[in-house]
Amino acid sequence: MLNTNIKFGTSGWRAVIADDFNIQNLRRIAHAVAEHVKESREYGFRGEEYLLNLKRSAGPAPETPHIIIGYDTRYLSEDFARITAEVFAAENISAVISDIETPTPAVAWMVIKTKAVGGVMITASHNPAHYNGFKWTPYWGGPATPEVTNDLEARTGSLTLAEVDKYMPFERGLSAGIIREEDFHSDYMKQLYSLLDDKAIKKAGLKVAVDSVNGAARTYLRPMLEKLGAKTLGLREERDVLFGGRSPDTEAENLVSLSAAVVKNKCHLGLACDGDADRFGIIDCDGTWISPNLVLGLALEHLVKNRGLKGKVARSVMTSHFVDSIAKYYSLEVRETAVGFKYIGNLLRTGQYLIGGEESGGLSIMNHVPEKDGLLACLLMAEMVAWEGKSIKRILSDLNKKVGTFVNSRVNLRLGAGSHMESLVEKLKANPPLELAGGSVWRIDHTDGFKFILKDGSWLGLRPSGTEPLVRVYAEAPTKVKMDTLLESGKKIISGKF
Repeated sequence: MLNTNIKFGTSGWRAVIADDFNIQNLRRIAHAVAEHVKESREYGFRGEEYLLNLKRSAGPAPETPHIIIGYDTRYLSEDFARITAEVFAAENISAVISDIETPTPAVAWMVIKTKAVGGVMITASHNPAHYNGFKWTPYWGGPATPEVTNDLEARTGSLTLAEVDKYMPFERGLSAGIIREEDFHSDYMKQLYSLLDDKAIKKAGLKVAVDSVNGAARTYLRPMLEKLGAKTLGLREERDVLFGGRSPDTEAENLVSLSAAVVKNKCHLGLACDGDADRFGIIDCDGTWISPNLVLGLALEHLVKNRGLKGKVARSVMTSHFVDSIAKYYSLEVRETAVGFKYIGNLLRTGQYLIGGEESGGLSIMNHVPEKDGLLACLLMAEMVAWEGKSIKRILSDLNKKVGTFVNSRVNLRLGAGSHMESLVEKLKANPPLELAGGSVWRIDHTDGFKFILKDGSWLGLRPSGTEPLVRVYAEAPTKVKMDTLLESGKKIISGKF
């Protein structure tokens, strides 16, 4: 038996390279996936939903099960992907591995298109460079549900050292044909083009600055925009396994150079993706960073007003109510989920939801993968600007007049020495604040953490981290003054002053 615990977070298993993220543990989780697939297939993994998906899609089902494998630009990611393929080959499961780093949503799409039993993405997403990770995508092309990841965790703990050491050398797997290397670009790009109004984008003659933050979008986003007729300026497109000393995220602080490039070169907008391209960063023509909360609302407004599309809306509990207000304007239903795109993806799988998103930069739409897609979000913003012929802030201003203004923010607060998450949670449950920012608390939502909703629609969210001694504090109000007041109230609550 092996001792290291492998735990899946909101989006896969992540750990420090050469510490817990090592060859032995990688083989453990790959063998666990292989066992899961084999036994689940026997007991209905390819159940009613899978068979229905096969009937809807063209072509016959594959004769033998295969798994798609992708990886980001991190240190040794391609080697870790090959090690994963070696395990599947030894388990007599075909592995189709990307021949170059690839976005997480591209892996998700290839799972659906090729009718794979699942996909593996070697990535730690926006975590610091010394991390890597393993993300399992089941056959439906979205994040694994807790039931699936719980099963994988249990299986990793029961494997013996002899079982873990079973693998087929990569070159031998290639020669035997059980491992194949392929280029995912064409299939994934074709899918994204099918979701866009390419004529509107080409007609607009956009000038766009594109920042790949040294990640997996570097051979995808700018080429796609150029094919759509945009003039582009590329930033951070070389591979840098250290990401310039920063985490490969799309927060405003990491897109300062993109903002400057947009202003200096008089671009219509700036677009960025994080390390594995499942999250997005949007910059307006004046260099302003547009928060994901606003982007989700803008995308919904564009799809409904300009494209004439309809459907339900899904968002996580700590995401802005801006999208709710837009949905209400168009008489669309909104469904709230716990934090984590796996819950939103589960709703998107039904085919009833036009769009789903979360405040941390995840978004996808109907007829696409039920997985976060940063490239899609970027392209939709380019399409919106092309349609409207206005700056993003001007579009936002017009929209605010129609549905109201929503000012929001999020801060991470580390618990002080001697503080305990459990005692804070118990205290909040037993004695929650009944008044915040001068207003009465109308309702407390316990979907994921604590969300104190005031009668005027303002709210304060407190969500303890499951992996670190910190609490995420969210606040939203019609004005910045009230939003700041709510944030201060949240800080006081975390310090025990309530």
